[in-house]
Amino acid sequence: MEIRSAEYLISNVKVEACPKPDKPEYAFIGRSNVGKSSLINLITGNAKLAKVSSSPGKTQTINHFNIKSTSSFPHPSGKPIMNNQDWYLVDLPGYGYAKVSQNQRAKWQKMISDYLTKRENLITIFVLIDSRHTPQTKDIEFLDQLGQWQVPFNLVFTKADKSTQRVTSLNVRHFVNKMKEEWEFIPHTFVTSITKGSGRKDILTFIDEHNNEFYNPQEPE
Repeated sequence: MEIRSAEYLISNVKVEACPKPDKPEYAFIGRSNVGKSSLINLITGNAKLAKVSSSPGKTQTINHFNIKSTSSFPHPSGKPIMNNQDWYLVDLPGYGYAKVSQNQRAKWQKMISDYLTKRENLITIFVLIDSRHTPQTKDIEFLDQLGQWQVPFNLVFTKADKSTQRVTSLNVRHFVNKMKEEWEFIPHTFVTSITKGSGRKDILTFIDEHNNEFYNPQEPE
């Protein structure tokens, strides 16, 4: 997949005000300071798309970005078919929450839960996990909540460049093993590094495959 353009579209606090659900949609969420904005900018190839801040909790709304991409599919003739696709990327507030009032926190929780359970074109949510740490309770609790809501998700381990490969691999394995205590099925896992650009291709390939399924649904056999 090649990203042709990535543009900010709109921000909302209510799912009902989100753009028309006519395109495949992928949401990104994680605890505060997990590197979400940097990852979004890496994936889209636009370093200024999502605002990167040193202060946790800056994302306070449902932020939609319109992405235009081109994919190449094989053809019997040997000449690949170029396919242009539009899709939405969504930046959600962190579930770790910054230092805000209980009232504001409750509003964020409702906004996120409404979006995740009501947004009909949401293909999956990418849950970002800081690879520098062993399994954190807030991350596990959030995944359990997604399971209760039956919201499909994948795991993206961020900041792999901040630790050695051994430490990163060990923490990823610990997290997956922790999930296996309660989960029968473990979703896709991606390991990313902003400085090295690793993980970008794998995430875009995953999105590309699901975009193709959205626009070209297979007839049941």
